[in-house]
Amino acid sequence: MNTPEFSVVVTLGDDPDAMTATADSALGQSLRSVEVVLVGDRTDADVRRTATLLTARHPDRVRVIDAPPEVRGAAALRNLGLDAAHGRHVLILDSGERLQKHALRNLLEAARRTDADLVAGRWTRIAGPGGKQQGPDWQDALHARTRTVTDLADAPELVARDALVSGFCLRRDAMDRHALRHAEDLARSEVHFGVRAALAARRITLVPNLIVTHRAPADHGADLTALLEASGRIGLQLARRGLTELRDARDRAFVVDHLLPLARTFLKLPRGERAEIAAQAAARLTAHIRPEHWADLPAEERMCVTLLAAGDADGVQAAAYALARPGTVVAPLVERDGRVLWSDARPSDVTELGHQHRPFAGLRLLNRLTRCISEAGRLHLEGEIVLPLDKLPAATDVTVELELRLRGGKRVFRLPVDDAVHQGDRLGWRIRLDPGLLPVRGMSERIWDTRIVLTAGGESALAEVFAEREVVGKGSRFPAAPRLLGRLSADTWLPYATAGHHLALELQACRRPARTLRRLQTYVTHFRPTRKARKLLNALKKKRDRLHSGHVKTRVYNRLLVKLPARRGSVVFEAHMGKAYGDSPRAIHEELRARGHKVDGRRIRATWSYAGSPAGFPDDARRVRRWSWRYLWALARAEFWIDNQGFPHALDKPARTTYLQTWHGSAYKRMGFDETRVRMQNTPQRAKLQRAVDRFDHFLVRSEHDVHTLARAYRLPDEKLLPLGYPRNDALVAARARDEREGRFPRPPLAARLGIPDHKKTVLYAPTFRGTPKDGRKHQLQLDVRRFTEELGDEHTLLVRAHYMERAELPVCAPGTLVDVSGHHDVSELLCLADVLVTDYSSIMFDYALLDRPIVLFAPDLDAYAAERGSYFDLRERAPGPVVDTEDALLRTLADLKPADTEHAERRREFAAEFGTHDDGGSARAVVDALFGRRERA
Repeated sequence: MNTPEFSVVVTLGDDPDAMTATADSALGQSLRSVEVVLVGDRTDADVRRTATLLTARHPDRVRVIDAPPEVRGAAALRNLGLDAAHGRHVLILDSGERLQKHALRNLLEAARRTDADLVAGRWTRIAGPGGKQQGPDWQDALHARTRTVTDLADAPELVARDALVSGFCLRRDAMDRHALRHAEDLARSEVHFGVRAALAARRITLVPNLIVTHRAPADHGADLTALLEASGRIGLQLARRGLTELRDARDRAFVVDHLLPLARTFLKLPRGERAEIAAQAAARLTAHIRPEHWADLPAEERMCVTLLAAGDADGVQAAAYALARPGTVVAPLVERDGRVLWSDARPSDVTELGHQHRPFAGLRLLNRLTRCISEAGRLHLEGEIVLPLDKLPAATDVTVELELRLRGGKRVFRLPVDDAVHQGDRLGWRIRLDPGLLPVRGMSERIWDTRIVLTAGGESALAEVFAEREVVGKGSRFPAAPRLLGRLSADTWLPYATAGHHLALELQACRRPARTLRRLQTYVTHFRPTRKARKLLNALKKKRDRLHSGHVKTRVYNRLLVKLPARRGSVVFEAHMGKAYGDSPRAIHEELRARGHKVDGRRIRATWSYAGSPAGFPDDARRVRRWSWRYLWALARAEFWIDNQGFPHALDKPARTTYLQTWHGSAYKRMGFDETRVRMQNTPQRAKLQRAVDRFDHFLVRSEHDVHTLARAYRLPDEKLLPLGYPRNDALVAARARDEREGRFPRPPLAARLGIPDHKKTVLYAPTFRGTPKDGRKHQLQLDVRRFTEELGDEHTLLVRAHYMERAELPVCAPGTLVDVSGHHDVSELLCLADVLVTDYSSIMFDYALLDRPIVLFAPDLDAYAAERGSYFDLRERAPGPVVDTEDALLRTLADLKPADTEHAERRREFAAEFGTHDDGGSARAVVDALFGRRERA
């Protein structure tokens, strides 16, 4: 037999089906030059029999290596397989793991092309029910593209993470040259082996391909000691090589990859198992991982690891609950020297959580169920609520009630607890639930969720009942007495712990009369005529839903509605795709309102589009939900379209409709067909954008810069350009004139509504759009707003305006220091209020410069951003204010703003003059005259 290109070493395990799936995935590779080496210790007869059958079917490709009695453990079996391997490259699989069909071909081609000793790709593990596969998030960056590294500093994840536990192959001669074998005294030897291989390899090639799937689910509790031992040995090897930065990076990654997932499991682990794991962690953790390696984690995560290292099982569980329910207070918290500590027993600083700034009504408290038992036909519940920072008034002033809320419904009722005892930083409560006091009608109201409501001084704090399955035992059932048909409809209440670890009550039919009635109800709702009726109703519902689908609406609009006659004087306004009543469309609408909705004697009828809620949109206009049938009807019959972003691209503009595109800002970054992203699109995608742009009849520009950038980027002819400025900026020009005439005070009424003290400077932070996170999470701001409030909050209030396409996650800070204004409709009002603007690459800088107030550009990634997105000019050379690239520099600049303001004042005025040539304060008036007056004259 010729030497195979690959030897796939498989440890047999104890599941014959899993072993067969692994071997078949290797034998079914598109690369045929593969041998499979099965290594076992004869402990399982079924596995041995299956391995023998595989050998009989593939005598030239499958070999079975029987381990002698003295060879024990997975590491020793792997070494036995490595010794027996004949292939030029070797890959190791555990039983159950599977290779993708072209995995070995992809690895071999990369190895030949780059002459690499080690080639690695992605792997996934079973991460949920149904065999769902998931790989670690950090693989996305590590394997983003094919690349070859010779220095681990270029791919630190190879040793800092457990990247090489699977999904990689080694050149056999390199493996033998460096005597690479598994450490047989380590239970998790694959972790150590992968790092040793990375350190020994001359060249490592990383490929983006998925190589291995179906790795076993992680068991962080069972593996903790073994993982710590393997990671500790890796750390020693890295230190001996002088790679201390990689060692520290690995320790930090170990905390995130293993300790935090372990802490999260404490929510569902039994008490005894929690205590055992916590004891193991307390005995070994700090010997391998230094506390400074988790010191920079967010507070709840930091406390999870701190309490784990201290062996505090209940504390870890409480901190894990805070991770699962952000904003929940799970520890008593104490205040010392202006700082907030976790507790007297664990004096770790958690001031950053901001709980000290939450009002009583905004508190969510840990409420641990301590007793749940049925006695004498009643359910006895007892619990304990954490009380932080003495926020709860005296016990006599507090009302404590158990609230039951119908799941999926609106019914809610409350029952006063029988007893509430205020003991320092805890509030104990007890209640006996009498079935006759539960106003439940019947099985139609089956599941009820519970929580405790604390009411004091007219304000209420909420505490969901945190329940462990051990506490809510099977013996907690108690009789039910529904109002409708009594015990004939349901006879038993079953308390249980939900998947979210909260107490719920389920109404059940357990005795014969209730079960009989339940079966009769099931028959009535499931016999043939009912099934047919339900099927008919579902079909009708599907047809109704299809009529409201975007595809059908688009076809009906483009084929039928656009042919309807236009309604004279009708205008459809839209700003930011219906997300706001603001920008230039608002300014134009308010100019029309000031004229009584008449231009040259002609009545103008306004319609506004909204995407979410109509709140905040004008009452004197017709309001239609974006993409509703009323919206499409309004667009089809409108004489004018006015928006600043773009009506849906799929909708054609009626031939008799005039479309004014006001746009939403001058351009620093490349736009339209100048963008690399657009240039890389295929022809149909670019044609779609061109069709959307061709609908514009007029396009507002505010300077020659807009003509040379936006107009050219969207291929707009000169005759479509209206050099009238942005109507939204009329307010800024007026505000500047007022400043020069009367000064900055008094501030606009908006300051009082936002709770901004008069003595504080107002800083508006408005970063550019960077793309919505793919997982739907909130956008992480470049600026640490908590640090801003701590260092500058005494004299400054920070207004945060996230881009309308993004959502920002903001911490709780001291009152008057941080205000989220992302939902405010009109940014011009915020600009008029702000004393200073902080932005990065947003077009908002062009507008704010008109106010002649300080601008600071916080651009920590300026060079990378400009290289990736492209720009129309060098920001550092032409910026209207200082460009800073670190948070320290930003805070220093804001703390002492006058020197920077003086230095950049002249440049800022030149910037405003260059980019706002046509913003003269009368843009809205000019646009209304040009647009509506022109049509009348025609």
